[in-house]
Amino acid sequence: MLIAQQKLKENIAEYILYMYQIEDVIRAYKFDLERIMDEYVRGQLPDPSYFASYRQWYDGLIRGMHSQKIEEKGHLHQIQEVMVELSYLHNTLLNIANDEKYKGVYERALDAIQDFREKSNLKEKNDIELVFHAMYMKLLLRLQKKEINTESEEAFDNMRVMIAYLSRAYHQMKNGELNFFNN
Repeated sequence: MLIAQQKLKENIAEYILYMYQIEDVIRAYKFDLERIMDEYVRGQLPDPSYFASYRQWYDGLIRGMHSQKIEEKGHLHQIQEVMVELSYLHNTLLNIANDEKYKGVYERALDAIQDFREKSNLKEKNDIELVFHAMYMKLLLRLQKKEINTESEEAFDNMRVMIAYLSRAYHQMKNGELNFFNN
């Protein structure tokens, strides 16, 4: 909960990846709030006084996942809404603001995005969603201590740079600091 709040304020890309992970944790524990709290959350709490707040947060996520019928796959509406905002920002930077720096970062990532689209079962996803799924896959590979070859590492790095730029622009936009017409 505290990590999610901090990431939401500071780095939207990390927030999305963190929330993907939390959704998977909830699924892995089969939506059992008691087990999540006892086996997963309790040992990570900065202070026992946070227990009730974390319990309420996880309970809300569980209820949201049930009501949105994403027990097996998919993402919470709140995450999808952020993804839509990022997709609009991506298109704005490319087509309206004509942000040359972002265009360059995106072009360097484009081959990797297209390769990932071809190799995945996510062909219908837009480029931004696809990149987040690729970055999450990399996170899972790292957690499983699986080796990533040099070519894949380079592809992931190009996508990471693109998402980092987009994430920074997102926070500037949310803070009213982004001017789309002075690039």
